[in-house]
Amino acid sequence: MSPIANLLAERGPLTGAELAAAGDFADVLGLWRACHAPKLVLRRTGRRYLRLDHAVDGYARLSPSIRREFLTYTLIGLAGQGAALEARAADLERDVAAVSREKIDLARESICMAMAGLADETRLLRRATFLIAGDVTYQMAHRVPRPEKSSGQMVRGSDLDVIVVVADDLPEDEGRALDDAIYRQKHYLLTHPDIQEEIDYVLKPLAKVRQQLAFDRFEHMVACKILCECRLLYGSPFLFDEIVRLVEASGVRAKLAAMESAAEAHRLAAERILRDPIATAASGTGALDLFFTREEGDEIY
Repeated sequence: MSPIANLLAERGPLTGAELAAAGDFADVLGLWRACHAPKLVLRRTGRRYLRLDHAVDGYARLSPSIRREFLTYTLIGLAGQGAALEARAADLERDVAAVSREKIDLARESICMAMAGLADETRLLRRATFLIAGDVTYQMAHRVPRPEKSSGQMVRGSDLDVIVVVADDLPEDEGRALDDAIYRQKHYLLTHPDIQEEIDYVLKPLAKVRQQLAFDRFEHMVACKILCECRLLYGSPFLFDEIVRLVEASGVRAKLAAMESAAEAHRLAAERILRDPIATAASGTGALDLFFTREEGDEIY
């Protein structure tokens, strides 16, 4: 048997990351190719979803990236290990869902703490809504350590994408006070040695949401994608309902669905190319961009 098959026979189904560590495989792409051999079974868990990326033609790709999906969300087993594969897949999906819930709870607690320090919390809660977006909303969060973009400090996996939308007539000084309060919570979560989580947030008036729904440039496309996936975290449900109404009336969901369909086709083509080293070398960087993608933490707008 191959070294991979020997490891799987000894240990049972493993994730890509577990297999790489167990066999001391440094070449992740090479390992991914080897796992497509006959008599090996790949069991993907979770789901794929749209992400917009400047580095990809047409901006649309699927998340998780091929590499992240393989390492974190894919189990590799032998052909005769079907029951064990399904049992481990169920455990893995429960664990990922639990991480997602815990991160959403942390985001909500952090916003509550930020609001509690403001002079007129009750009034502001009627004029601001706090939305959560990103992979936690797909129950696809992870705790794989990664560096935070601006400081390089290591954080525990998926960030917390929080979008704060305020009423257009909110006074500027109240908006600044709210921004400062959230930033203090961001700093606390990032630097506390027992937490080390990243809040990536943006604060904007409802008027900016209306502008972004024009879907006329990359930054607006990213904002629209986030608005379509977001959930109410805290604050005014009435302002949240107004945002949902604007999104539905804009037609951006259909545009994003078309981009996701294109991304699915692109992903399938890239995976076929990547399985063949000769085809990969001949294809340029297109397929490799979907494997060795940059850290999955695009800006929010």
